[in-house]
Amino acid sequence: MASEEASLRALESLMTEFFHSCTTNERKREIEELLNNFAQQTGAWRQCLFFLSNTRNEYVMMYSLTVFENLVNKQWLGVASQDKMEIRNCLPKLLLAQHKVMPYFIRNKLCKVIVDIGRQDWPMFYHDFFTNILQLIQSPGLASLGLVLLKTTSEELACPREDLSVARRDELRKLLLGQVPTVLGLLTGILESYWDKHNVMGTTPPPSPTSGEDVELLGSLFQGSQYSKLLCKPMAELDQDSHQLCCLVLESLAHLFSWIPLSTSITPTLLASIFHFARFGCDLRTKAKPDPFISSNGPPSSNGDGQSLTQSAEGKQDRARLGVLAMTCVNELVSKNCVPLDFEEYLLRMFQQTFFLLQRLTRENNSHTVKGKLQELDECYLEKFTDFLRLFVSVHLRRIESSPQFPIVEFLALLFKYTFNQPNHEGYFACLEIWTVFLDFLTTKIKSRLADRESVLNRYKDALGLLLREVLNRIQFRYNQAQLEELDDEALDDDQQTEWQRYLRQGLEVVAKVMELLPSHVFTTLFPILQENLDVYLGLQQFIVTTGTVGRLNISAENDCRRLHCSLRDLSSLLQAVGRLSEYFIGDVFASRFNDAVAVVERLVEVTCYGSRSSLYDLETAVPSVLKPDLIDVHAQALAALQAYSHWLAQFYSEVQRQNQSRFVSLITSAVDASSPLLTPKVPEKLLLSACHLLVSMASTVRPVFLVSLPAIQSTFRLITENNSSGLPPEAHMLVCRALSNMLLLPWPSLPESEQQWQTRSSSHASLVAALTRDYRTLRGTTSLPQGSTELGNMKAVMQQTLPVLREVVDSISGESTKSRQICYQSLQESVQVSLALFPVFIQHPDVTDEMLSFFLTLFQALRVQMGVAFTGQIIHTFLSMFTREQLAASILQEGSAGCRVVQKFLKILQVVVQEPGQAFKPFLPNILSLCMEQVYPIVAERSSPDIKGEMFELLYQVLHQNWRYFFKTSVLASVQRGVAEDTMENEAQFTAAMQAFGQSFLQPDIHIFKQNVCYLEALNSKHKLYHRKLFRTSMLFHFINVLLQVLLHKSHDLLQEEITLAVYNMAAVDFDAFYSGFMPEFLTGCQGVDSNQRTVLARNFKLERDLPSFTQSVHRLVNDLRYYRLCNSSLPTGTIKL
Repeated sequence: MASEEASLRALESLMTEFFHSCTTNERKREIEELLNNFAQQTGAWRQCLFFLSNTRNEYVMMYSLTVFENLVNKQWLGVASQDKMEIRNCLPKLLLAQHKVMPYFIRNKLCKVIVDIGRQDWPMFYHDFFTNILQLIQSPGLASLGLVLLKTTSEELACPREDLSVARRDELRKLLLGQVPTVLGLLTGILESYWDKHNVMGTTPPPSPTSGEDVELLGSLFQGSQYSKLLCKPMAELDQDSHQLCCLVLESLAHLFSWIPLSTSITPTLLASIFHFARFGCDLRTKAKPDPFISSNGPPSSNGDGQSLTQSAEGKQDRARLGVLAMTCVNELVSKNCVPLDFEEYLLRMFQQTFFLLQRLTRENNSHTVKGKLQELDECYLEKFTDFLRLFVSVHLRRIESSPQFPIVEFLALLFKYTFNQPNHEGYFACLEIWTVFLDFLTTKIKSRLADRESVLNRYKDALGLLLREVLNRIQFRYNQAQLEELDDEALDDDQQTEWQRYLRQGLEVVAKVMELLPSHVFTTLFPILQENLDVYLGLQQFIVTTGTVGRLNISAENDCRRLHCSLRDLSSLLQAVGRLSEYFIGDVFASRFNDAVAVVERLVEVTCYGSRSSLYDLETAVPSVLKPDLIDVHAQALAALQAYSHWLAQFYSEVQRQNQSRFVSLITSAVDASSPLLTPKVPEKLLLSACHLLVSMASTVRPVFLVSLPAIQSTFRLITENNSSGLPPEAHMLVCRALSNMLLLPWPSLPESEQQWQTRSSSHASLVAALTRDYRTLRGTTSLPQGSTELGNMKAVMQQTLPVLREVVDSISGESTKSRQICYQSLQESVQVSLALFPVFIQHPDVTDEMLSFFLTLFQALRVQMGVAFTGQIIHTFLSMFTREQLAASILQEGSAGCRVVQKFLKILQVVVQEPGQAFKPFLPNILSLCMEQVYPIVAERSSPDIKGEMFELLYQVLHQNWRYFFKTSVLASVQRGVAEDTMENEAQFTAAMQAFGQSFLQPDIHIFKQNVCYLEALNSKHKLYHRKLFRTSMLFHFINVLLQVLLHKSHDLLQEEITLAVYNMAAVDFDAFYSGFMPEFLTGCQGVDSNQRTVLARNFKLERDLPSFTQSVHRLVNDLRYYRLCNSSLPTGTIKL
């Protein structure tokens, strides 16, 4: 005893020293090593039991429990049965004796150790484990302890970690499911008894409308449900102990509901009890805090009489916590998609009860508005309630919507009030998502029931109209200025949008979905609001005062400026809304909605012309920091909205092709006249880019014949071709060049080939490209780099300015007709040859070669047929000769650099080449494979280099997939008479090297490369029967299966379990007999860390199944049990005899 006392004091001293702020890291390592050595001693648990019983030092207690935890989870198989029995007896007694004085985290840790023992020994060796928990729950003074043990049991036994065999997991789950009805009955009883007890004791009910009013309001929702009266009773007042106990019950229920199936064990009485407690979240006097029973050493001090929590701030917070936990239970149930028939009635009842709460939340009274009420409620409770609504709409609405007992329209009215009274933006966004799900549901329903489409729509028309009106109000400063001014419009989030843009986009998506259902209603709602704001904008003309060349907006009164600011912001939002709705005017509905669409487009053309003509973006204003950005934004959004209608304009053009085109010509001419004056460096970039994009859409999507002859377009041609540089920013310059090129290259719609005027357009395009490449082509004779840095810099600048433009020109016609591509290549031919001649000169300058290879990649993707085999071969030969191993190594070793990107693009070009059908490029295959396997692969094999590896393996895959006969010369007869003749193998060494590279990638940690390569092998098997080929089947198949199973065992790529298991199945399916009789015994024999008996069990449990689901189950069982046996065996003491 004395020595144990001395050990305890020494341990206390060590632990205190370890956690002292002055202790050095070196000393901490010494103490840690000492403690680990002590814990490894046989029988150390006895001393730890003494320490636990005789110390109040929290560090010592935690250390002692950690020793027990390791003993139970890692060494339990090797512990003598007498010692196990002693531990099973002592630890529960210690818990019972000391649970009231232990810190909560020590108590919870001790509970977990006891549950871990039950996980190993119940019911065979620890038959009273669960019975003891049930008895504790029923003992008045020990119920809270029993509930902690119950929740821990649910966590550790129902969803165990990997340190159990699959058979034991299944056994535990079955045992627990057998106890569920008893447990739920006990928990229901506790909730009921505490509610009833305190309901009687409660003196003053919380401020709320009378019960009578509640019942009346809920008449339609509950249809006389017995629960309406129950739920309308005044809420109970719980004392501190009762509150803690009810919290623990609800926490336990929440975890139980997360894994038990829905069944009649979840009784109506239990559901009603949970909803009683969910009402606490609706209590306005509450704001939540963590439960003191869970998060502190003891209950907070009472304020005297212990009955009226309303006198204590903490008590008010506790009530909210009860509501949050109750809603967590509800959400666990609602999240289950699989609902048995006998549970559907319960589900309906549960929704009725929740919507009682929703009505309670959204009802105004004398002292609070709805928004004021929601603002005062606990945030967590509101989040849980919103989660419930989302789950209800997304998972269960299809079940409930048609039920006569569930008034869906009244529910939508409540959801409407709840949505538009949310206290913060995140809550509002979450509610808009619910509406989006509902609108998707409604759209799907209507599409599947065309016969009664109108009756379904009429049922919801009023609700959708209200939703539309309110969402539009929410995005307008006119109605919602205070809230909208708070939104940040500068910082970008992960989706590259500001808080304001996100807010607007969420609202516009809802408007668009309503438009899909009620197009005419949305248009008649939105268009007048747009007109109203447009009138303000167009009316600014009368306030413009021009002095010389400077225009000024003569509005200076603060109130007028504020109103103008709001109107301009709203106009910008409404223009985006109109643009977003453009897709609902085209296709089959073009004719029926033509008048609405043409009214919008004519108005947009008018406003863009007005903005450009008046140069509103250039006006001086009284508040330049506010009004100038507003004016620029409105102008830019008007251009963007007009661009959104380019598909409508294209359809309009096709409809009037052989008729009077005057209205169409007028629209296009005006749109171009609105854009072209903005193509100058003086215009703000936001506005300039909107004008450029509109021009590109006119040229690429609408494609009117007369476009190129318009005076405004002619002046744009002169701007681009007569100066060496247009002075425009690079992006704008490229867009304008793309537009001009497309006007000349893209075929005119609905016209025969004979009327396309290709000859005239071809010479015009050649002139355009000649002008754009004037400086670039002067570099043709360059054979070496200039010595002066200025001259070199100038050369680089010319190349980096010209090549992106040429790339843009080529890229824009990549999917077009042969004629367009022929003309494009004729115009570019000289520039392509210049580029090839310059490539070797600049090979040591990756910033330039990066641009050059980007250009060549686009050329190969779009114009390889037009370039011809000879010239393409010359390019490939040049590249292959320039990329020596030294050059590749220098580039690849600088990950993320321009040099690395150059190699990536080179590999992408080769991917395009090897995918080309026919024999033209087959002679390059040996060199390409050699480059891959002998030059690139050795450099990247042992490095991460994810970008290069990804491209290299894709190239290998394309070589194999597109050129399978390069390796396997299977005759037609052999393929018809499968199995009669074996493959004739060629280039075997290169095929084997490629397969080895794939196999090697499965031994490396990069999960993206791993996934990509598994997919490539599966694709090769699907398309070419890779796994069935003799060479693969006889010398590679089992190696691949072995590697993939080892990956599963090591859990290094757990996210890809499904893909890996499917690949193993497809490989095994080549010859199941050989797999089961040859591979599996060999694999198990080679497995380290298991004995022969365990190997026999593993082999027996791997069922000889041939269907995918059973095979997958067997693989998962094998992997789990093999890991479990290794864990058990590694924890046994040396010399242990295993029977």
